[in-house]
Amino acid sequence: MRKVSTEITREEDAQGYIQVEGAAKRGGRIAGNARKETEKELGHPVTSRKNYLSEPEKKKLQDKSNK
Repeated sequence: MRKVSTEITREEDAQGYIQVEGAAKRGGRIAGNARKETEKELGHPVTSRKNYLSEPEKKKLQDKSNK
């Protein structure tokens, strides 16, 4: 979702809270629709307790991607 929201913000040169908030909401809607469509195509949820990352694991992945 962040990538989509960032791209919308950049493409539209969103300035200020209201415009950036709108871009974030649209990005979230796009990401949500993509997830739902993927789940419909696969026939099962793409998120589950098995692939949920706890906070420490998320931080490790974020730290690796920032390097």
